[in-house]
Amino acid sequence: MAAVILPAGSAGAGAKLHITHWLPAGLPKAVVLLAHGYAEHAGRYGHVAKRLTDAGYAVYAIDHWGHGLSDGDGGFVPRFSAFTDGMAELLTLVEVNHGATPRLLLGHSMGGLISTLFLIERQSAFVAAALSGPAIVPAAPPSRFTVWISRFLSRFFPRLGVLSLDANGVSRDPAVVAAYLADPLVYTGKIGARLGKEFMDAMAAAQAGAQRIKLPILLQHGEADSLASPEGSQYLFDHSGSVDKILKIYPGLFHEIYNEPERDAVLDNLIDWFDAHVPRH
Repeated sequence: MAAVILPAGSAGAGAKLHITHWLPAGLPKAVVLLAHGYAEHAGRYGHVAKRLTDAGYAVYAIDHWGHGLSDGDGGFVPRFSAFTDGMAELLTLVEVNHGATPRLLLGHSMGGLISTLFLIERQSAFVAAALSGPAIVPAAPPSRFTVWISRFLSRFFPRLGVLSLDANGVSRDPAVVAAYLADPLVYTGKIGARLGKEFMDAMAAAQAGAQRIKLPILLQHGEADSLASPEGSQYLFDHSGSVDKILKIYPGLFHEIYNEPERDAVLDNLIDWFDAHVPRH
């Protein structure tokens, strides 16, 4: 367990962000930086980290601003850059701890959106990336009025709750949904107006900058995902500048593909992708 502090000039400057890391038995062949999704926390990825460490990878994950054990308020963010600034601090920590060891980026849902923005600016820090159910395209395009009202509320009532997520869309496994709802570190309140507006702006920025992403990228998405549209992964596949890219849409799977009954096969695809892109050293 560790923590990083958002530096002066960052949104949420001075906030302490919680870090969790998992290490393999020997020297890691690469380090995976993990960005979790909205409302959850890094601790929910222990089973993913177990598969990765068994395969020889180290895993470092951050609880984003306002999530899990980190400082901040659930359902709110001062600016979306608080999330990408947190990933920058996580990258610095990994660089200090592991030097020139190859690095990989893994992002889920909102973490996939954060990772996309981070790749647009910092892709040279990684040898490859994988995104799980990235939130790149809204399920329904917002109307002009919705955009206007979201900006009005963001400015004058930034913490006003405007949207709830349906936990039943997380997984087809009832035990996963029950554990999600019972987890005291999972935020189950409404998304605030400021975060909703920042989310839309971040999606627009990710779409606009997708062509600047050149490194190898794996896109994994559940075909029945009701929380993050599969069209987001399709958009990144169609518009990214990467030559080496794969899009895998899993029929019938819900949002958290690493928590679905077919999780082992999905994680096999992830690890095979990482193994194929880590330089041998």
